[in-house]
Amino acid sequence: MTSTLMPRCSTTVAEALRLERYALWLHDYGSQIGLRHAIAHPERIAALIIQNGDIYEDVLGPKYETIKAWWADKSPEKHRPLAEAVSEDGFREEFVGEVSEEVASLVPPDLWKLHWPLMDTPTRKMVAVRLMEKLEENLDWFPRYQGYLREHRPPTLVVWGPQDGYMPEASAQAYRRDLPDAELHILGEAGHWLLETHLEQALPLVRDFLARTFR
Repeated sequence: MTSTLMPRCSTTVAEALRLERYALWLHDYGSQIGLRHAIAHPERIAALIIQNGDIYEDVLGPKYETIKAWWADKSPEKHRPLAEAVSEDGFREEFVGEVSEEVASLVPPDLWKLHWPLMDTPTRKMVAVRLMEKLEENLDWFPRYQGYLREHRPPTLVVWGPQDGYMPEASAQAYRRDLPDAELHILGEAGHWLLETHLEQALPLVRDFLARTFR
């Protein structure tokens, strides 16, 4: 699903809106989708904004260990934690489990309390698990993503919440291997969902970057 349909959907939307040049905001699964779209249409990409989206295998965070265990041994026992993560408690843990209590208090509970009833069907839970399964396939794309960045050098702003067990600060710093001129901002207390907790710090950075890029 991620590898084929979603990047095509991005292209369809851009064409329907008659967008010729635009910036992409890459986050989480969207980093895979957006970069595949960028590889297919490099002439359209004016800039990138990257928020906690990993494309460097050697700096994947410790929370990947559960997924890696299933990659190495595709048994029901190793698969069970993936399915168990798709739950209301699992969603809550993703939003508030890695940040301080003070930061967690800024995250509205609606994010998981409203999200979970929409997800709580066999089909939707299966899709969520399949997305995790397909992360293994995505590793083969990491060198292509990196190659795109080296070849095209799009202006890039990296805004990162380092309190992220999947994508720690090292995952952000790694982008400078291929984009040495990237603007990098680490928001120290923020986690994966930094826009929910640190919007006032992130938004001026984004506005300033886009104003300079599109002037």
